[in-house]
Amino acid sequence: MSEVTGLLREPWEHFERQRGAGKFGIWVFLASEMLFFGALILTYTVCRIEHMDAFAAAGRETNIWYGTTNTAILLTSSLTMAVASQAAAAGQHLRRLVVACLTLTAALGLAFLVVKGFEYKEDLDKHLWPGAQFSLHEPGAQLFYGLYWLVTGVHAIHLTIGITLVGRLALLGHLKKLQLDENPEIEVTALYWHLVDIIWIFLYPLIYLPGRVS
Repeated sequence: MSEVTGLLREPWEHFERQRGAGKFGIWVFLASEMLFFGALILTYTVCRIEHMDAFAAAGRETNIWYGTTNTAILLTSSLTMAVASQAAAAGQHLRRLVVACLTLTAALGLAFLVVKGFEYKEDLDKHLWPGAQFSLHEPGAQLFYGLYWLVTGVHAIHLTIGITLVGRLALLGHLKKLQLDENPEIEVTALYWHLVDIIWIFLYPLIYLPGRVS
């Protein structure tokens, strides 16, 4: 049995149709995710227009060093994920590179969550959680942080799913149970990972730059 035949799953009779259906499915899913986050970003935009000064004051309270560090981490993870995907398409002789890049991608994702955890702790210590003890007094500042916790929390959930998917592929590769050439699992996982990174690229300026740039 050839490697491509070994990747064939029911109910598909031809690998190319299976591969095409997988790509179509992930693109539909990614489009729905973009609509979801797009609605959140639109909500943020409307609220920011209504509360410009409050959003600027709240934005200055975010820790730009944590945000910038995490942006660099995710951009690097996109690079390692892209290398893993391209190396897998090249064939079995690059298995070690594929496994190494998948492992590094998952590790970078975990590093992002660790940094975000430290940032969340700092936010809680500074009473930047919407509620009775919220530390900022500008009208609308709680709205900023309500959206902040919502969008970053949902993004963290998506990233956790991505780490699980990439970690699974890395483990299968380490056990030599991962077929490489033309494997749609790797392609689909890479697309999902890049989506998570792209979303963060949009979130970064919305969260960390208000009040810091004119």
